[in-house]
Amino acid sequence: MVMDNASVRSFLQVLPPVEFACVYGSSLHPSNRDKTTMTDYIIGVADPKQWHSENLKLNKHHYASWMVHLGGERLITGVADKIGVGVHFNPFVCWNGKLFKYGVVRMHDLLQDVHYWEKFYLCGRLQKPVHVVVDNLDVNSTNSVNLRAAVSAALLLLPSEFTEADLYAKVCSLSYTGDVRMLFAEDKTRKLNFEKIWIMLPYVLLRFLLFTICLVDSSLVSALPPSIRNQIRMKGVKEKLWETGRAINDTRSSLREEAANSLQRILRRRVMVSSARQAVSGLLAVGAINASRYLTKKVSKAWKSWR
Repeated sequence: MVMDNASVRSFLQVLPPVEFACVYGSSLHPSNRDKTTMTDYIIGVADPKQWHSENLKLNKHHYASWMVHLGGERLITGVADKIGVGVHFNPFVCWNGKLFKYGVVRMHDLLQDVHYWEKFYLCGRLQKPVHVVVDNLDVNSTNSVNLRAAVSAALLLLPSEFTEADLYAKVCSLSYTGDVRMLFAEDKTRKLNFEKIWIMLPYVLLRFLLFTICLVDSSLVSALPPSIRNQIRMKGVKEKLWETGRAINDTRSSLREEAANSLQRILRRRVMVSSARQAVSGLLAVGAINASRYLTKKVSKAWKSWR
């Protein structure tokens, strides 16, 4: 799917300058014809407080009125950093007859999550198909570390036999593991939709990684971020297996299963905490009217996907 770069870049012209911007979500889906669908952006900036200060002068109506009147940029970044995971979203922004939602994050926080999966929030967004619009710091190249780790995690969690579609679906599902939104207000077909996007996109890097990555268990674990590796607990012939990559089949199978289970627990815990924090932060940031509007839209999509 190739988006019109001029059309998605045009919205950014009404905002202060950014270091990074990408479009993500259902608006990328080739079969999406819903005119009410918001175009979702992740926007990276050097200093969120300064950026919001400038944006408030240009687009005060993008923000919840209570945040504007009670604290401005200080309150906006405080809620994002102290309650949420460092991202402030402005949804239901109407411009040029279309709806937009954009999340603003500090570039340092974005890169930290891409490299280390500390929050497993933004890195999860960038493991799925995105359309990069602005990339002054070459985040797209840096994200190859994140993609390699995501492919490794997916391969570790998949059974010994799987299809290409299974791999894409597993990669896309990583950031949904433990997501509190999945309990009541998230589209259950979303992972399948992303699976279709992966197959349709000429995603050379991911395919290259699939065919070149070493399929030994030790290589899969070593490709994961350090904090994840350090939490995975192995037993028995761990050193022998991890150093030589050789062990009897049943021992390797047992160790692989243990590593996969540990990884699943780690990801579920991180996603659950981050998604809960961001959900609370998001509800505060958008105000009561937009919060109920957004929740109604989510519940409606979830209900339709269950039917």
